[in-house]
Amino acid sequence: MSVAMPAPPGRPHPRPLVGVLAFCGVVVAVMQTLVVPLLPHVPELTGSTTAAASWLVTVTLLTGAVCTPVLGRVGDMYGKRRVLLAALGVLVAGSVMCAVSSHIGVLIAGRALQGAALAVVPLGISIMRDELAPARILPSVALMSSTLGIGAAVGLPVAALVVEHFDWHTMFWASAGLGVLDILLVLRCVPESPVRSRGRFDAVGALGLAAALVCLLLAVTQGADWGWAAPRTLALLAAAVVVGLLWGAYELRVPSPMVDLRVSARPSVLLANVAALLIGFAFYANSLVTAQLVQEPTATGYGLGASIVVGGLCLLPGGLAMVALSPLSAKISTAYGPRFSLVLAAGVMAVGYVVRFFTSHSLWLIVLGATVVASGTAIAYSALPALVMRAVPVGETAAANGLNTLMRSVGQAFCSAVVAAVLAGLTFRTAAGGTAPTLHAYLLVFLVAAGAAVAALVVALFLPGASPSAATGTVKETTQAADGRSLAEKGAG
Repeated sequence: MSVAMPAPPGRPHPRPLVGVLAFCGVVVAVMQTLVVPLLPHVPELTGSTTAAASWLVTVTLLTGAVCTPVLGRVGDMYGKRRVLLAALGVLVAGSVMCAVSSHIGVLIAGRALQGAALAVVPLGISIMRDELAPARILPSVALMSSTLGIGAAVGLPVAALVVEHFDWHTMFWASAGLGVLDILLVLRCVPESPVRSRGRFDAVGALGLAAALVCLLLAVTQGADWGWAAPRTLALLAAAVVVGLLWGAYELRVPSPMVDLRVSARPSVLLANVAALLIGFAFYANSLVTAQLVQEPTATGYGLGASIVVGGLCLLPGGLAMVALSPLSAKISTAYGPRFSLVLAAGVMAVGYVVRFFTSHSLWLIVLGATVVASGTAIAYSALPALVMRAVPVGETAAANGLNTLMRSVGQAFCSAVVAAVLAGLTFRTAAGGTAPTLHAYLLVFLVAAGAAVAALVVALFLPGASPSAATGTVKETTQAADGRSLAEKGAG
């Protein structure tokens, strides 16, 4: 029988700290998929268009991508707990806006605020690195990173249940309540770390990064509707390139940049971010097509005619698998190194899509394939922050993990565009006179996603090698951070 040891003096007890931060991560991740089951009904409920309704998803992607690295940097400089509380407050405000209105403009603004809270995940990882004993860092960070997938998997079936059985505003009231609960728990269980990075906040760098990201992601997410060769799509892509180059040149000159490009260019960081983009792509395809595939009418010849709730529930076993596998993945990283974990994860995801390719006619086999992909995602999401943390200074943890989280979001944006193009491009006319994607369209999505997973595996193989002990290379820095915290507390006393 194991006995929980008391937390060391000056250090919070790990269980409530990790539990609270992980719960915050799940709540924030749920916001990313909260409205997906509602989208087909939004035009009728709000008197808007289908194009306007799609912005309820697009805008959260944009604000999440922009705010995650920016708020991570602000947290490193001015206090991670303080910024985390502010992000949760923004989530509550956005949820209330959506709960009290049926106007599409207000809903889009509220969803933008909900998306900005995605920065909670890298902030939570950084707090764990500062506050936990070295032996607890990897398993705790693994769980925190996996909350992005867990929340997405849990959010779909829960939202589907609400849409089917309650007034749709209820899910926004529930998300507001969860946000308030998060704030109270953070105030009670999460201390503010005195670990800070030095320098001044790079406001110009933050604006430049935001402008480049908005141009890129707008072009990617709206290109299918506008046309990939449309003038505004090409103009946004060109603007993203020009602004990105100017931003990079500026960041290399300032003493305290928004993103330290010299650190980000290290192979260990650069390749981890490329792998994050590819893993984000491969993971998101699983979320996008699973529910839609099982809900296709039986008249298509391959669809199962499942309800919206059943479609959402198909992802729930994958979310549970991610919860169960996060501590195992941390043990794998500790024993063999996070590079090995990432290679293993990408391989499992590729195998999952091979399973999906050959088993798209059976509900249970579809669930099995989706769960295998989610299992690989759990291991990958656990390994990525470990790779980043061993390569960056302790004072830049939130900003560096914020950039890594951003790359996952960019991968998801590209996945969304590719999936939309494939499903819209390969269709047939049904007996009822409508159109539906062909089975080959779904199979092509699985092949593309498997290709992304294999590409992530190849990238992981080129990551700088490290011994298993390097996976816990943050230990010395974390111990030094803890010593600095103790000195700060003694000085305050």
